[in-house]
Amino acid sequence: MATVTAPRFDDVKVGDTLKPLVLPPVSRHQLALYCGGSGDHNPIHVDIDFAKKFGFKDVFAHGMLSMAFLGRLVTSYVPQGQVRKLGTRFTSITWVGDVITVSGKVTGKREEGGQKLVDLEVKCTNQNGQDTLQGEATVALN
Repeated sequence: MATVTAPRFDDVKVGDTLKPLVLPPVSRHQLALYCGGSGDHNPIHVDIDFAKKFGFKDVFAHGMLSMAFLGRLVTSYVPQGQVRKLGTRFTSITWVGDVITVSGKVTGKREEGGQKLVDLEVKCTNQNGQDTLQGEATVALN
């Protein structure tokens, strides 16, 4: 595992962008593995017949899998121990086959409680330019 070196607080500017994370297409195999790893065995994520019975065109990714994608982006920017907050709103379904790009930008800087904090806007966007998750994170920098 590579070591993440966080930027310095004084070097970060509002409007800076994080290096985007482009993921491979979401696969049925990935969803099955996530079911086992997370303990979320809702058949809507792995059983196409079940999903169609409820009016969906196919199975789709767990919301928390997509949130994990946001976590991957943030922890590629700073080590996990420097993450102070990560929140999200689920805005659209992530379907099997979707290619997700996770991106972020700096929206604020402040000193609070003896910490130098940076606020981020983060999101997952599919290959059609549709946001599937929109979120925010706060990280501590030196």
